[in-house]
Amino acid sequence: MPGAPVAEAVLTEIDARVEALRGKGKTVGLGTIIVGDDAPSHSYVAKKHATSEEHGVESHHIELPADASLQQILEAVHRFNEDPAVDAYLVQTPLPNRDHEGAVLEAIDPDKDADGMHPTNLGRLAYGIDCPVACTPAGIKAMLQHYEVPVAGRHVVVVGRGPTLGRPLSILLSMKAPGANAAVTVVHTGVPNMADYTRQADILIAAAQVPSIVVPDMVKPGAAVLSGGITWQGKKLIPDVDEACADVAGWITPRLGGIGPTTVAMLLRNAVEAAERRVA
Repeated sequence: MPGAPVAEAVLTEIDARVEALRGKGKTVGLGTIIVGDDAPSHSYVAKKHATSEEHGVESHHIELPADASLQQILEAVHRFNEDPAVDAYLVQTPLPNRDHEGAVLEAIDPDKDADGMHPTNLGRLAYGIDCPVACTPAGIKAMLQHYEVPVAGRHVVVVGRGPTLGRPLSILLSMKAPGANAAVTVVHTGVPNMADYTRQADILIAAAQVPSIVVPDMVKPGAAVLSGGITWQGKKLIPDVDEACADVAGWITPRLGGIGPTTVAMLLRNAVEAAERRVA
């Protein structure tokens, strides 16, 4: 099932909230910081800004060279932390120097965390405290709700345990809340008998960023299957779920236009909510 209708519903809601904020004299500001010249990252950031502008959200952008020092990146983060025009922002990952990512992430003001990835916000999520939620997990939950896929009491298997997707998603779907309350199992590439778990899933979500890690014989017939992880191979986007899984699944996201549109919509929603907190 495509993500576009889900994203459109979220963005329609965002339009009304942006207009309400404008009536209070507040323009929503979303910022991005990108380091280096990674083509997929630049493409993704450009999509974020294009969608922002279409929906009345002001874009702010800082671009740094690939050899930027940690101090230079932290200075950019500090600029956005202190800028009242920027309600929420993100630092596009991966950074050229992966060793910088922890320090950069922790330097972000948790209240301006557009990606929902600050340790404070992941902790708030675990405790069920209102906070910005990681965008792709939030988009996956929204897709399941939009298409009325039963989640409560069902067995969800998440393939992948990363901090941007698998880990927050497992928390989000196991919470006692609408659209959640599932029994969640998390497996990963270190589990040798992964298929023994995935074949039990009523809802199977691949979040490992390993191309075609989920193949048809790993899918329970009739299961809902979502590919949250993607990998660029040259100019081609390869999902974690092999396209042949459509022959087994009862419901599946497409290779293109699946989770991606909802991720961008949830990013804008986090920015709008941050702006609403500032004027409350």
